[in-house]
Amino acid sequence: MLTLQYMAEYIVSARKYRPDSFSELIGQDNIAQTLKNSIQRGKLAHAYLFCGPRGVGKTSTARIFAKTINCSDPGPGLEPCGHCESCVSFQEGRSYCIHELDAASNNGVEDMKALIDQVNIPPQVGKYSVFIIDEVHMLSSQAFNAFLKTLEEPPAHAIFILATTEKHKILPTILSRCQTYDFNRISITDMVANLRSIAQKEGVTIDDRSLYVIAGKADGAMRDALTIFDQTVAFCGTEVAYDDVIRNLNVLDYEYSFRLVDSFLAGDFAQPLLIFDEILSKGFNALHFMASLSSHLRDLVVAGSGGLDSLLELPDSLRQRYMEQASRCPLNFLYNALALTTACETEYKYAVNPRLHIEFTLMKLAYLTRQGEAQGRGTAAPRQQAPVQQAQPSPKPSSEAAKPAVEAAKPASEAAKPAVEAARPVMKEAPVKDKSRGGSALSLSAMMNRQAKVESSAPAAPAEEMIPEDGQIVEKWKELAQKYSSRPRLATALSGSKLEIATKDGYKEVTFNVLNVAQEQWLREKMLRSLERDFQAILGTGKVRLEVGIMPQEKTEEVKYMPSDQAKDLMARNGEVRDLVRDLDLDV
Repeated sequence: MLTLQYMAEYIVSARKYRPDSFSELIGQDNIAQTLKNSIQRGKLAHAYLFCGPRGVGKTSTARIFAKTINCSDPGPGLEPCGHCESCVSFQEGRSYCIHELDAASNNGVEDMKALIDQVNIPPQVGKYSVFIIDEVHMLSSQAFNAFLKTLEEPPAHAIFILATTEKHKILPTILSRCQTYDFNRISITDMVANLRSIAQKEGVTIDDRSLYVIAGKADGAMRDALTIFDQTVAFCGTEVAYDDVIRNLNVLDYEYSFRLVDSFLAGDFAQPLLIFDEILSKGFNALHFMASLSSHLRDLVVAGSGGLDSLLELPDSLRQRYMEQASRCPLNFLYNALALTTACETEYKYAVNPRLHIEFTLMKLAYLTRQGEAQGRGTAAPRQQAPVQQAQPSPKPSSEAAKPAVEAAKPASEAAKPAVEAARPVMKEAPVKDKSRGGSALSLSAMMNRQAKVESSAPAAPAEEMIPEDGQIVEKWKELAQKYSSRPRLATALSGSKLEIATKDGYKEVTFNVLNVAQEQWLREKMLRSLERDFQAILGTGKVRLEVGIMPQEKTEEVKYMPSDQAKDLMARNGEVRDLVRDLDLDV
């Protein structure tokens, strides 16, 4: 019997600790101050629109506002007195001047007509009849249109307060008739402070780490935070432990993220895989695990950047730990790690093997530090060789200065001179210039480029003086077409083109004509210079320039199919036939 009585008297925290005055509103100070100023100055609008996320106090603010403007004896700060007839009747749920309508279940035209009839009735207690319409975006278009005229010009005693979580679904004609107030999400710090106060009133012992977990799970909604708090107390009792909270709410412990980042910094890819397997064995969702790791990396970036402490919504005990780990993480590593984790979250739903997808991301994260060390070693080598590159281009003075020293030291030895002379070409041939150009002296590409330059530059001087003959140009043009046999369309266009050769300013200008404008435009923009270089290489001379044109269209004789057309054509070409037709008066 006692248990049943206790259950009947129990009220959930979201209802028991619902704000009852402007001073109790959490996280909406600007809206509370604006409404209080409008009441104090007597400038009340006839329609208000409260919009924002769930659980941030829209309906509670509407009730406080309605109770305040009807209170006969408001206290300091325009707070409802709670003792007058209007306040008492509202608290007991029997007020006839404050009406609440749920638009989710009363969204038709008939429901709106009943509301309009009720608007015309003046209040029995208080000065205003306040109509609070919750979830107003659920009204149908016909109901909105039926409500439009009354909303625009209500009786002097009527005030409408519309509340919604989806402002974009409301007709613009409704929005233009209301004063709009946008409610903000409640910060984690404000929610933790309110939860701590409620825990003290309820006699519940709970630490800040647990409160921050509850507030983070609520996602900016105070009502959700209070619901989670009741659930946690129901599971843990009055002594709430952090381990019980994360187990009950299925939240990953911060410890996993700290261990993972330490493994990444050590370049150990085996430990993260074991940690991930442990997390999966406890029933956690793999995607939630990756989201938690991304959030941890974000907090490390914030903790390692000066002046961003306000963005780190964590208890003081964790703040110090984040600061310590952030000091050991290079900023470049954190940026690259965040890029990998966010990309993994985006591509997760497309992965055929989701577990392997996340494991591969963890291995790449562990490889980031090794890659950074390898890049550090790679960039350090050129800095040490820079003085050598400056000293090597002028070996002659050093070798000339060394000769007297060698002769003075060994006057009888003449064998040293050939050795010094033989050493000079080796110093000149040292591949230092290739390094300055950005490539390795011993790389295969650098050696091939150097060889190609030698081969192309050697015969260049005599070849530049030759002007090819026209017959040679025509003959070599076939070789150019054959060179592009792997590209059939281009080879066909080249082999089927007609050449026009002219001599201009000591050069042979070769114009090859193609079939249409599209071919001519494509060849001119994409291939002309490349074809010119290849043709010069085939001819062995640079005294050739290429141009591209369009073949002149040949006029084709029109074919006559009808007998009458054939007869007229014959008459036009043969005068005797024309005279015969005229003399005999024939009809053609």
